[in-house]
Amino acid sequence: MSGLQGLAQENIWFDKSRYDEAERHFYEGMNGIPQTPQERDASAILQDIAKARQNIQQSLAGAKTALQGSKRHARTQKQRERKTSQNASKSEDQSELVSRLKSLELDNKNLHKVVDDLRAVLSKLESRMAVLEKSQAPASKTVTVTKAAPVQKPKVEEHNGADDDDDDIDLFGSDEEDEEAERIKAERVKEYAQRKSKKPALIAKSSILLDVKPWDDETDMSKLEECVRSIQMDGLLWGASKLVPVGYGIKKLQINCVVEDDKVGTDILEEEITKFEDYVQSVDIAAFNKI
Repeated sequence: MSGLQGLAQENIWFDKSRYDEAERHFYEGMNGIPQTPQERDASAILQDIAKARQNIQQSLAGAKTALQGSKRHARTQKQRERKTSQNASKSEDQSELVSRLKSLELDNKNLHKVVDDLRAVLSKLESRMAVLEKSQAPASKTVTVTKAAPVQKPKVEEHNGADDDDDDIDLFGSDEEDEEAERIKAERVKEYAQRKSKKPALIAKSSILLDVKPWDDETDMSKLEECVRSIQMDGLLWGASKLVPVGYGIKKLQINCVVEDDKVGTDILEEEITKFEDYVQSVDIAAFNKI
């Protein structure tokens, strides 16, 4: 195809004079001018050339039509591809929208369900509160009546012209009822005092972490710990211990104890531990916490 396009665009004609002379002899022969054998050969050549030109023009026209058809086919193919891609993108967008709508519908249903559950729980709570209020109302009334009964005084109304038995009228109860209420009140106060006395008193305790330092690295630390644990007091309880390096091969004893604040103090502990002068150089309080 590229060769044919080149021939169609060719503008150079070599040996034009020879072709012009052959064409002249051809037209002279057609007009009845006698021709020589050479001129006849030239006219035959001219005829061949004319046929070749016609064939070339026909082939060029067919090439042009083929090129135009191929271009049109490519354009239509591209348009089809564009349409198919657009349709595919539209279908994808529609499917995505449908999936989103379905998910939103599911979320909406779940939310409605949660709201309904909350409403049911609230209605149950309201019914329970109403029942509790109804049950507490008569109890509070009875309590107020029992508290007010001993305080109130009986009122006496006088009726002129009545018998001696009806002179004094007790509207709120007799003296016996007042005495009974006072007795019940005294019993309740006594029972409350007994229950309060039976409760154990709160004992204040503290956790103390002690640092016991020896004289040098030759001190027997196991013997030092044994001496410290030999201290026994009411309200003192020894706990875990460990050896902590200080420097130059010297280690200190770090021991924990729990004491009752009213019975054992830190000063007493320090005095008792420093009595072991052969092993103990000093005693420090590393930590002190209330329990």
